[in-house]
Amino acid sequence: MRTTVTARMAEMVSALRDRIGTTALAGGADPEPWTTAGDVLASFLDDPDLLTPEQWEADPDAYRQHLLHAEPDGSFSVVALVWLPGQETPVHDHVAWCVVGVHRGEEVEEHFRVATDDQGPHLVRVARSLNPEGSVTSVCPPGDVHLVRNGTSDKVVSLHIYGANVATRGTSIRRSYDLPVRDLRVGDAPVRDAAVRT
Repeated sequence: MRTTVTARMAEMVSALRDRIGTTALAGGADPEPWTTAGDVLASFLDDPDLLTPEQWEADPDAYRQHLLHAEPDGSFSVVALVWLPGQETPVHDHVAWCVVGVHRGEEVEEHFRVATDDQGPHLVRVARSLNPEGSVTSVCPPGDVHLVRNGTSDKVVSLHIYGANVATRGTSIRRSYDLPVRDLRVGDAPVRDAAVRT
């Protein structure tokens, strides 16, 4: 299925291609393509003409993914996610690095580590952040176990750049974690606020 993109989105894709595209696969690579992609995304994020009206459409049952671009060489994909109040991802990790920019509204993000003790495997919440409109964050495996949700009373739209071909995979999620979440125990490192770039 062919996706319509705005002129501004086409410019952003071109900028991403120039900065992180085929050279990354050829070995002359940017050692941190998520940083480069975040810089490009930040420069376009506040543009009201970045998405078509259809790419703002939500799904009443779950957050909605609009695939905007998948680079044929697999170096990156661009996706818009649209969230209604209360919608969230499962706790998950990714097949590749991911950069997220909040285009409208505010997302809540929680990071976890997977732990095991005598009661079995579980998740420990290690960071929590509010990602406001205009903010850019990134995750990179390993250690990228998180969930994202709309904690507001309005629609939220975020743009995601993945270092993988989401068109062939259908998702950037490597696996979901259906494990109990436990509180930190005495002696554990405290929950910290995650750093957010604005």
